[in-house]
Amino acid sequence: MSHWFTPAQPPPEAQIRLLLMPHAGSGAAAYRGWGRLLPAEVAAQALTLPGRQSRRDEPLPVDWDALLDDLHGAVLATVDDERPYAMFGHCIGAMLAYRLAVRLEAAGDPAPLLLGMSGWAPRGFFAPPPGHEKLSMDEFGDMFKDLGAFPEELWTDPDMLDLVLPPVVADFRIAVQFEDDEAIVECPLVSYAGGSDPLLTDPDAMKVWAGRSRRYLGHQVYPGGHFYVSDHAAAVMSDFSRRLTRIAGDAA
Repeated sequence: MSHWFTPAQPPPEAQIRLLLMPHAGSGAAAYRGWGRLLPAEVAAQALTLPGRQSRRDEPLPVDWDALLDDLHGAVLATVDDERPYAMFGHCIGAMLAYRLAVRLEAAGDPAPLLLGMSGWAPRGFFAPPPGHEKLSMDEFGDMFKDLGAFPEELWTDPDMLDLVLPPVVADFRIAVQFEDDEAIVECPLVSYAGGSDPLLTDPDAMKVWAGRSRRYLGHQVYPGGHFYVSDHAAAVMSDFSRRLTRIAGDAA
């Protein structure tokens, strides 16, 4: 299971793991350099799903439940009893982190100390258009481009588009299988978003999180759209790690 997270193991001196879940179509590369934004006691391990980046030779995921099963096992194989861990996810990464936390708590497995939800909410997020199942790859590309959901440079590089778009579409098809059951997590949760994110179709979408954790810690808004986090990674991680180390200290 070590191929799911990069690095496979944190340095031995790290006291807390932070599992980073990337946006649709991406993998561990989305969080390159984020480890340097964290205090020494927190070690980042970034997720790569099958079918992209270092796992390009594997089939892309096609089923939400199967992916969640596999990722559940990967998390359990990655964490240990000696060090607590947290999860931070952006876009579909937030969806996966949230549902993993629900599942881990329900199963009595080691649960995260803290959840960070970025750029996604279970209500008020972009809804797929009717007939999306029949869209071609090019039509998917046009839809994503119109939404402004991905960096502009992606659309001007055909080779990069051929590499990135299939995993993006696969993740989109996975994400539309998600059905919200209003599940509540016991662990603390904090949310983040860009103030002009076009995928948050309801201006109050992120307020949904206040009812999804018994220990909701609030919401932070930064300038920018869906990829606000690229410009504000240092600020987001400063806020998140400050909360995380405080919670870890209280739990010790």
